Amino acid sequence: MRKIVVGTRQSALALTQTGQVVDQLRELCRRLEIDCEFEIKKIVTKGDRILDVTLSKVGGKGLFVKEIEQALLDGEIDLAVHSMKDMPWELPEGLMIGAIPLREGPRDCLITREARGLDDLPHGAKVGTSSLRRSSQLQHLRPDLNIESIRGNIDSRLKKLASEGFDAILLAAAGLHRIGWQDRITAYLSPEQSLPAVGQGALCIECRSTDGFVLGLLEHYNDKKTAVAVAAERSFLGRLNGGCQVPIGAYATLSEEGGKAEIILTGMVGSPDGKQMLKETMTGTDPEVLGSKLAEALIAQGADDILAAVRG
Repeated sequence: MRKIVVGTRQSALALTQTGQVVDQLRELCRRLEIDCEFEIKKIVTKGDRILDVTLSKVGGKGLFVKEIEQALLDGEIDLAVHSMKDMPWELPEGLMIGAIPLREGPRDCLITREARGLDDLPHGAKVGTSSLRRSSQLQHLRPDLNIESIRGNIDSRLKKLASEGFDAILLAAAGLHRIGWQDRITAYLSPEQSLPAVGQGALCIECRSTDGFVLGLLEHYNDKKTAVAVAAERSFLGRLNGGCQVPIGAYATLSEEGGKAEIILTGMVGSPDGKQMLKETMTGTDPEVLGSKLAEALIAQGADDILAAVRG
């Protein structure tokens, strides 16, 4: 029997989604008659330790994955479950994305104390988010709002909504859905209002590129349509040399009208204050080519200058 040790962050959301992945893999092993058992190993990352500084100032790339990836390289774990939006473009040598399961809804959502939605928030309302991408787009839509950083897991952010005087907080809806707290959501923001982060709503199952057993199992767990969409988004991110803590958004969908598969990709780069907002949509059939081409279009409009200013 092969024992597979699964590494994850130790937040309630990370443990919940990792537990769901392990349950699905156990069922997959049963159906495929593969003899293996699973163990979950909790790992603390830099992003989990530093909670009093905005994510963009801590240092973006690998903030929530570096320690977990090191455990993979050291053989302490055999696969890792990450939120895809936390994944840098470049992976360490020897590691690869083994599977991307079916994606949860990628939209951002608003949780308010009293308002019924974004348009209902009063002038000057205090809104919390840890994301430069969300902050940029929110200020572009509502420059009157007072955007402040809010860190911590979902539970602590919900508590801060009342205790720290926020009128609303902005989160990824996928996390709330995974832990069964979707009833707390006041309103969903459309991708036109707030373009999701690259890979938002998707999970990344990472493993060693030399582990044939695990790779063989994950091949059956991969959702091909989700993988293609995320590949286009990540290609866009990679061409812009972006980490997960810069104001970059991308969202891809697949259309198969007339028997022809086509990827529809929208990408954005915005200044932190929302005054500059570059956004384009392109279609294509090759995810890597499409993502790079869309990034080039935004670079021609000044995306590199915006990102250089953010990085300081």
